[in-house]
Order: sequence, then structure tokens, then C-alpha cells
Amino acid sequence: MEKKSTIFCDIDGTIFVYRKFANYTTEEAQIIPSTVEYLNRQKEDGNMIILTTARPDTLYDFTIAELEKNSIPFDGIVMGIERGPRILINDRDPDKPGARAIAINLTRNEGIQND
Repeated sequence: MEKKSTIFCDIDGTIFVYRKFANYTTEEAQIIPSTVEYLNRQKEDGNMIILTTARPDTLYDFTIAELEKNSIPFDGIVMGIERGPRILINDRDPDKPGARAIAINLTRNEGIQND
């Protein structure tokens, strides 16, 4: 049985074109198509998608509505994280080759160029 992956994906500047917190309610979200296409493929393959964001918890309902309105697939969301670097720590299985913690750094608002 193939083990599935868990994808942790930021929202602003990655899924949606970056906006300042103060502009969320006055500016419509603009999706970044290549990232949404990537997430859709991952979800179709049975992988888990956890969204992460520095948006404060007070924007939880707004954020969920915005994601649903734009048909963004996700299984969970972690809000209120720091704006600095995000570091993923995972163990490596000594019986299997390959990295078990993988990072993809995107240029803000450009989406996934190659996957």
C-alpha cells in the first residue's frame, strides 16, 4: 500500500495573490492558478492538504468562506503562525531511501512553476 503525503501550504502569496490583512474585506481574493491546480492534483491522488497562514484567528470564518468560494481543497488549517521562516522537521526511515521533509520555496504570487 502506497503511503500518501501531507502537503503544508501557505495561503497568501501562494494560493491567493498577496494582500495586506487590512485589505481582505475590501479586495476580492485572486487565485494563483498553478498552485490551485497542483493542490487539486494532490487531493485527487489522495494526499492530505494542511493550509498554513499568518492570518489571525479572528479571520477564521472569513478565511474558510474565501477558500470554499474559490474551491480550494484542504483537510485542515493552522492559523496565526509567525511570518518568519517555516521549518518542517521529520524523521527519515532508515529502511527507505529519500527525504521525508521536502521544501518548495515559491516567489510570492508566481505559483508553482514546475512540479
